[in-house]
Amino acid sequence: MSLVPEIEVRPHVLQTPSESPECGSIVKDSASTNSGGSLEADQEFLRRQYALAQLDQTQRVNWGMIKQLTVCGVAFLNDAYDMFAINIVAMILGFVYYHDAPGAAQNTVPKKWDTLIKIAVQIGCLLGQLVLGRLGDKIGRTTVYAASLMIAIITTIASAFANSMVRGINVFVVLFIWRVLLGFGIGGDYPLTAAIVSEYSRTKNRGKLMAGVFAWQGFGNVLAPLVSLIVTVCFAAKIDSDVLYLDYVWRIIIGVGCIPGVATLYWRLRMTDSSRFQNVAAAGDPEAAESLGSEDEKLLATDAGSMASADEPSGLSEQRGQPADSSRRGRRKTFRQYFGEWRHLKVLLGTSIAWFALDVAFYGINLNGAVVIDAIGFAGDLYTDKPSQFIIRNCLGNIIINILGSVPGYWITVFTIERLGRKTIQLMGFAVLTVLYVILGFAYSQILAKSSGAFIFLFSLAQLFQNFGPNVTTFVIPGEVFPTRFRATAHGISAAAGKLGAIVAQGGLLQLTDIGGKHAWIDHLLQVFALFMFVGFVVTFWIPESKGRSLEEICDESEEYF
Repeated sequence: MSLVPEIEVRPHVLQTPSESPECGSIVKDSASTNSGGSLEADQEFLRRQYALAQLDQTQRVNWGMIKQLTVCGVAFLNDAYDMFAINIVAMILGFVYYHDAPGAAQNTVPKKWDTLIKIAVQIGCLLGQLVLGRLGDKIGRTTVYAASLMIAIITTIASAFANSMVRGINVFVVLFIWRVLLGFGIGGDYPLTAAIVSEYSRTKNRGKLMAGVFAWQGFGNVLAPLVSLIVTVCFAAKIDSDVLYLDYVWRIIIGVGCIPGVATLYWRLRMTDSSRFQNVAAAGDPEAAESLGSEDEKLLATDAGSMASADEPSGLSEQRGQPADSSRRGRRKTFRQYFGEWRHLKVLLGTSIAWFALDVAFYGINLNGAVVIDAIGFAGDLYTDKPSQFIIRNCLGNIIINILGSVPGYWITVFTIERLGRKTIQLMGFAVLTVLYVILGFAYSQILAKSSGAFIFLFSLAQLFQNFGPNVTTFVIPGEVFPTRFRATAHGISAAAGKLGAIVAQGGLLQLTDIGGKHAWIDHLLQVFALFMFVGFVVTFWIPESKGRSLEEICDESEEYF
């Protein structure tokens, strides 16, 4: 007599709606779920699905999870600080290294060096998202997550001490090299944080928690100019008497970026992978199955008895910890086979192209805030103002724009994402941004001529809808719509596409800013941004709505098998 009982397949746990084209057809019974497989393998599949459904129902937010979410949030604060502080640092480097340059070149970093140091982190991020995302699926999220932070800490400190060599490369090339490596470490935070938070969260608050963690990026956006402002004020008298004191200022600004990472390194090292990830790993590793569930008890307030409650099919708990039959493991689709099917590939293309389109505008603007502030006349005069005064005004301008638009946008998304849905917010954001960039682009001169305040209002509104829109959802959605085995890899590909957009913006489009005169091409640049926002709007229709659906429902595990 078989020890494996017959199991009734419950639709809300084990299968997805038949009308869901994104996730394939409904699983009719265990035979169709695993056609040609053994009874033991089929029922192991059902047991795993049932356990995951029970896990989603029983896990609660407790102190351990709050600490974990805080660590993940600080990671994005740190990442945003490291990425966007270069906006102020590049301006300061102009005073330090080109204060005695002739004519219009005075106090200004040449465009090629300015581009090099601003694009460096984006190049590193692209590589880190692809490599560390893949490693997160292969060897564990938290192991790679800790390694990425250590890379970021070391390279941040090294960046702060960058200097020219006596013979050979100058300070900008050295800074570029260290910031590429810094970006590599930062890049791992995107796919790994998304995977960690989504796999630990319950269905009803998963989007809110993921958006809340990502919203710390807004604090980093404000913290970068705020720290720059404070350090500049502290050195103001010395800077105005000897501009070379700014050499201390930019190094301190960059160095401060390692403090959040150092402060959270201990807790990141103690993080453990979720039971959801361990469950998938156990399906292909008998030894991993033995420890399944032990780590879950540490970080989640899970009712241990619920996994073997009266609601669980009779005898099913006796099988917990038993690995799947090797015949089932042998028929799992590879990454290439899974995404070789159009219904899965179009989702990956949708998340990737949408993120690419967004980041062309997002980083094109946020890495060049000084350009926008100067264009509207707020920055002051680069040649006649005192260096400290000019830097302080630019820092204030960056703070104001971020507080008016960016930060509120993040948190509006946090509190509405579970009601409105991810796809709705992304479509709305792209649509509004398309309209706003059309207005700013085609009426640029007229608006500035009448009122710089009106331009700031519209620009801040665009910042608001970047974050109450696709900047948050392009992070959240890839963390939900792909299978656990491929989640970090697919999220890394989507995020890397975004960083490719940032590289295109900084290395390509932003080089056109001064065609026809200083800032003469900004209106056309905003028009190009409008086009990319429309592209993002269109491809969003390829992406499924994940609101209110468990990770297992969004894409049925049976789709991962032949």
